[in-house]
Amino acid sequence: MATKVSHFEIDWWIIQKRAVYTAASILVLCVMAAGAVVYVWKYGNPLKNVALHSDPLAGARFMSFEGDVRVIRAATRQVVLANNDVQLYPDDTVQTQADGRARISMADGSTVVVRPNSTIIIRDNASAEDGKRSNVHVVVDSGQMLVRTQPQSEDNKNVIETPRTQNQISGQTAASFGVNPEGTEEIRVNSGTVESTNRIGERLSLQGGEYVSVNQSGTISKPQRLLDVPQPLQPHDLEKILAGGSGSASVALRWQKPQSGVPSYYRVEVATSPFFVPSGKVIERDQLVVTQFNASDLRPGAYFWRIRATASSGQTSEWSEPLKFLVTTPGANTAAVLVSNLSAVYLGGNVYIIRGATSPGTSVRVSGREAAAAGDGIFQIQINAPPGTREVTIEASDSQGNSTQYRVALTRTS
Repeated sequence: MATKVSHFEIDWWIIQKRAVYTAASILVLCVMAAGAVVYVWKYGNPLKNVALHSDPLAGARFMSFEGDVRVIRAATRQVVLANNDVQLYPDDTVQTQADGRARISMADGSTVVVRPNSTIIIRDNASAEDGKRSNVHVVVDSGQMLVRTQPQSEDNKNVIETPRTQNQISGQTAASFGVNPEGTEEIRVNSGTVESTNRIGERLSLQGGEYVSVNQSGTISKPQRLLDVPQPLQPHDLEKILAGGSGSASVALRWQKPQSGVPSYYRVEVATSPFFVPSGKVIERDQLVVTQFNASDLRPGAYFWRIRATASSGQTSEWSEPLKFLVTTPGANTAAVLVSNLSAVYLGGNVYIIRGATSPGTSVRVSGREAAAAGDGIFQIQINAPPGTREVTIEASDSQGNSTQYRVALTRTS
């Protein structure tokens, strides 16, 4: 009987001990919860800035790109070719080759355009969840980059850095930054405001319509009136010009004076490539004081031309957008330019990628955008289609001036 009593007392003690542990655990959890409530009440939500630090993981995105555009990953130094799935993270490098150009969307809604033969570095690309605060920092290491910002609050920071300057970009500003091979730099402000500071702390506020140069020592020149881009007049884009009896054509190139600034002379270039790579240049003429030039002895084929101006101070304007013209033979039978595997890939919103295959070097144009087929004949062009557009027309042109149009349907399926 004594043994049974002893066993009962041990069981009762075990049950009571478990109850005490359970009660203690509940009490600890309650104390922790109460402490968390008091902390939030006194100091605020400690997670309120998580969005600011996590949003950069979404990365900056390519809106469009043409030609050879490469991305060097900061973490691994791996080199990848640009595509629509590539996201750009802090300290990633974007490089465009002679035939490359890219348009990138940043976290604050701003857009940067990287011109050919340029290198930029994404230093920062952060935005708060509510969109009221952002931090965008891009370094132009070489070449030329354009930036266009959206309206922004005082908490938004958009900084463009060059080897010799740091520039705070205000909202609704359009500006370009050039870093030349010899170590000089140029800043052009088309609209808005840029607050520029050089390496020794000298500050300068640049307004829309102003231009400055930066010498190799980092000294910023006095602001000049911005020299605008000359506007091409003739030949019109995609104009066809007949070759003469000699089998070649003489084409009169005409342009309009810049609307802003006083040019001293002009430079005109004609090429078989829309990127004006050295191997594709046919004509280069500088020191032209009149607004026209006669390009002679052009054989049948497709050509591109552009123009820029230079002021007496040495300031040069940006290049005009290339226009394309075709030299054809009278009465010649037009051969079809074949395009296969034509498709439209929906990316979202009103953005599509047009893909296909044709002969290497064939020029493909759609919705105002143009690209040349690569060495394997593959091409792709990213477009923004107007709302409600169900199909687009694609024009393929070869080097002989032949041109064929195709239509491709736009369907919102990925």
